[in-house]
Amino acid sequence: MAADGGFSAAVWALARRVPPGRATTYGTLAEAHYGVSRGARGVGQAMARCPGDVPWWRVVHADGAMKGTPGADEQRARLAEEGVPLTSDGRVDWARAGGPWSP
Repeated sequence: MAADGGFSAAVWALARRVPPGRATTYGTLAEAHYGVSRGARGVGQAMARCPGDVPWWRVVHADGAMKGTPGADEQRARLAEEGVPLTSDGRVDWARAGGPWSP
């Protein structure tokens, strides 16, 4: 599914609402937009092109893993700096984080 400008803008608006110290998933944002989580890939595509004011580091995979690109270390560091609990292998610890943030 292609992420058009309107869809991308809606995803970015949702991502801007994730508060510091919390994280969410691509699927959670897709579900907030579509009503189902099957649009997670489109959310990922939109987040890959987000403007600088979008806290992209707060959006991770459902298993808490960081994005699969060179920016993963920066993402992990930013989340840790904000106090998001991480597991020993560097994933968001959803149990300690209270689950993914949801709008």
